This record gives sequence, structure tokens and C-alpha cells, in this order.
Amino acid sequence: MTVVRRTALRCLGAALGASLLAVTAIPAAAADKVTLLLNWYVYGEHAPFFYGKAKGLYAAEGIDLDIQEGRGSAVTIQAVAAGTVQFGYADVPTMIRAAAKGAPVVAVGVALQKSPMSVMGFADKNIRKPEDIKGKIVATTPGDSMSQIWPLFLKQAGLKASDFQVVSGDAQTKLNAVANGRADLLLGYVMDQSMKLKDATGKDVRPIMFADYGIHMVSSGIITNKDLLKSNPDLVRRFMKATTAAFIGAEKDPGAAVDALLADLPKAGKRETLLEGFALTTPLYHTDETKGRPPFQVTDADMTSTVDLLIEYGGLEASAKDNTKSFYTRDYLPAAGN
Repeated sequence: MTVVRRTALRCLGAALGASLLAVTAIPAAAADKVTLLLNWYVYGEHAPFFYGKAKGLYAAEGIDLDIQEGRGSAVTIQAVAAGTVQFGYADVPTMIRAAAKGAPVVAVGVALQKSPMSVMGFADKNIRKPEDIKGKIVATTPGDSMSQIWPLFLKQAGLKASDFQVVSGDAQTKLNAVANGRADLLLGYVMDQSMKLKDATGKDVRPIMFADYGIHMVSSGIITNKDLLKSNPDLVRRFMKATTAAFIGAEKDPGAAVDALLADLPKAGKRETLLEGFALTTPLYHTDETKGRPPFQVTDADMTSTVDLLIEYGGLEASAKDNTKSFYTRDYLPAAGN
């Protein structure tokens, strides 16, 4: 081999080595910092988000996720509408009311496709069906989402307002009334208020679900700002891909999901009641029509039914019926198998 050739090969080798060093020295792209604001203080329903974070599902999609507790769906929706946070987990019917009034928000996935609304009391009172509500005292919070749909439940269940007594108060007063025996029942979410009552008293709670009486209404879902859909649609797709995987994984391994929640927030509650609350949540992920599909794949029919009920019972303007598809989208959900 000639001196010239050896010199040329050494130069080529040095150049290739320098190129490889340059490639390895390029820093990885920084993860997108994303805030998810929940609808309320953390309870069992929220376990999948913590599971996804703990298992690295968000990190795998280039997302550095910060999960923050909320103070009610309305507050969460306002924060998303203002662009203060990128995503919210909130009551979709409440979001629909806000969007109908001009808030730039949209649901990009509906987690609870069956309503968790119920009327509940302690199991030892043996209140199992609507007929058993007659002569009892029911605690309600005037103006909240459940009290708005309550008249429809009564109609569907064949009850009249004169069949029982009502006591009114805020959310905590309502819980106290049942815990202290001043009321027999309260209106609440099956996986939320029932677990609060059990934690406070140690007694089992039995709900009568509104959904079992023909009330087809969606509940909690992922919402975002319409401007984010335009400015960074890829982030929304990656967030929903990670969240879909988180919900699938958490449903398969609820113990790990609750452990992830408690590792992040040790004072969130008792493990056993968080597990029970999550177990009461997962049946709400699908309707008969969406059974077998990935999470969040709500049907047009269920969204239409929700809007119709809000118009009839929830004070939504009738014109919203013409804009039902503006309140939600499935375009940012992962395709089945992805």
C-alpha cells in the first residue's frame, strides 16, 4: 500500500470518527412539558394517569407530564379555555355548556361513556331499587349536574317528587347528612361520593345507577383548547396515544395503577377504597356499542343523546343540537392496534 493511499485512508477514518462523535454529541430533543388538570381532588378514577406516568408511557411519547388536582370541572374547563394548561380531565356535559357559550374547548376523548350518576345510601338500609326510595330522605346539591338530571331519573323510574323528602346543601353537607343519619340517600357519582362515605364510616354503600334506567349520557373526558389543535396537533395525538395506553394498562393491572397514584400522592386515600373506586369506574369506559374498542372512542349517538338531555334538562340552548359535532372529535385518538 502506498504512502499516499495509507494517508488518505487515515484521513478518511479520522473524518468518519469525527462525524460519529458529532452525531452522538447531538442532545436528544427536550420533552414537551405538559400539564393535565384533573376535575377534582385525586380519587380512584384518576389512577390511569398516574399509571401512565409511572410506567413511562408519556415519556415514551416525548411528554414530561405534570398532573395537578382540580377544584371542579368548571374551574378546569376555564383553565383549559384560557390556555393556562394544555389538557383537562373534566365533565364533558359541563364542557359542552361552556363551549356553547363560546369557550374554545373541545373533548378529544370521552373516558366515561356511561354516566356515574346515582342515588346512593348505606347497604344496610336495603334500598336496592327506585321503589325503595319512597318515604326516604334524599340529600341533593341544587344546581349541580346530578340534580339537573334527577327529574329525568324520577320519570324513567316511575317516581314522583312527592314520594320522598329532600334536604339540600353543598357537596360536603350532603355527605354529612347521610353519614350522620339525617338523610337516607344522596345524589352522587358511584366511584366518588360512595367511596368518601365508606372511608368516613367504614360502611358499604349501594348505588342505584341512573344509566340503568335509560339515561344515556357521557361523563368525564379529556378536553383541550381548540387553538392547541391548530398549533400543535402532534402533541395532542401523542398525549392521547399515551393516555389510551395508560387506561388500557391500568384496567389490566388496577393494583399497579393505584400503587402509582399513592406513590405520587400518599395521602390520596386508603388503598382498598381507591381500588374499589377504580373497579367501579372501569365498567363506565364502554357502552354496548363501544365494547371491544380502545378507550375514548365515544359514539356519535351517545354524544347526540347527551346534548339532547342537556337541552331538555340542563339549560342548554336548543341551537346546540345543530352543532353537536363541534363539541368533540375522535381525530386525535390512536388507530386500533397502535
